[in-house]
Amino acid sequence: MLFAIFANDKDPGGLPIREATREAHLEFVRGLGDKIKLAGPLMDDAGSYPNGTILVVEAETIEEARSIAQNDPYAQADLFESVVVRAWNWTVGNPGN
Repeated sequence: MLFAIFANDKDPGGLPIREATREAHLEFVRGLGDKIKLAGPLMDDAGSYPNGTILVVEAETIEEARSIAQNDPYAQADLFESVVVRAWNWTVGNPGN
């Protein structure tokens, strides 16, 4: 099952934390292997700087997806103000369909 993880950075002050932990975050995400389907930063309204994260992961349960979210180095560094994990059905643009 697929799960979308939406994480919003703390504001103000999130950008320095994000910059300091970016490499560890990318290593973590890449280390998920086939479990990661999509990933990238959410941007401010002007598209000028990242202020959140979206990940789409494959997991057996929502608890597993939440565990992935909690173990992300960004989460460990207390970057996020909020994190929402939702089951997701990839309908349009899914290369598997």
